[in-house]
Amino acid sequence: MVSQSNGSPATPLNFLIYGRTGWIGGLLGKICESQGINYTYGSGRLESRDTLIADIAAVNPTHVFNAAGVTGRPNVDWCESHKVETIRTNVVGTLTLADVCREKGLILINYATGCIFEYDSDHPLGSGVGFKEEDSPNFTGSFYSKTKAMVEELLKNYDNVCTLRVRMPISSDLTNPRNFITKISRYEKVVNIPNSMTILDELLPISIEMAKRNLTGIYNFTNPGCVSHNEVLELYREYIDSSYTWKNFNLEEQAKVIVAPRSNNELDTTKLKTEFPELLSIKESLVKYVFEPNRKTPVAA
Repeated sequence: MVSQSNGSPATPLNFLIYGRTGWIGGLLGKICESQGINYTYGSGRLESRDTLIADIAAVNPTHVFNAAGVTGRPNVDWCESHKVETIRTNVVGTLTLADVCREKGLILINYATGCIFEYDSDHPLGSGVGFKEEDSPNFTGSFYSKTKAMVEELLKNYDNVCTLRVRMPISSDLTNPRNFITKISRYEKVVNIPNSMTILDELLPISIEMAKRNLTGIYNFTNPGCVSHNEVLELYREYIDSSYTWKNFNLEEQAKVIVAPRSNNELDTTKLKTEFPELLSIKESLVKYVFEPNRKTPVAA
């Protein structure tokens, strides 16, 4: 497919990105630089409509990317005690940006979350039956997830938005505290549940290609298949630290050390895989993009 921007192959790409100080936003800028794509970080506040309009007038973008949002520090438990701040960015801000973009005839690539589902009787753990794009969220255990589910439902009415459901993001930067691998490798104990996850090194460039193709609608934005906490840590031990050890605990024990329950699910990636057949399974992607480039242990003879 010919790369297009706003329907015209002649128009050079020019991205306006929100989330400069965030993990995904920072990585997007680096990818744009490597691909020679013009980009500018938005300076406006998402909940301030006038500042967004000013950004768009100044930059005249072909596409807008939203990687801004409140996930909480050090984790989503923060949102439980900061509900208004969470709503302001995740709900009011995201909707305002989508609305301004629609008014200006611009596609918005919105990095959302897949942590709005949990295994149930129709999607049992280990069954390989994943939640599809059209499924309604069934997990509202955390306030963070609740706000994200609300926004996704409302954004369905905006035909200019491409919603990408990211889950448990992982990158090759094992020093980043937001990295799922970095997080769990530092925990005293971890649960052991298979989940869909997003390898950013593989999927963020795909999101830029999605903008070039002017794709809209909801996409489960994870690598195909599932991987458990133990499987990830076994790879960590194999590639990074052969002396690494960890302990497991169950969900009941985990509940005692967190404020809000966490989402565990598998997402169906048929729609994304159909558009991008080259997409690797989660375990293949983990090895290729994360563990092989970071290998510290000797290669077995």
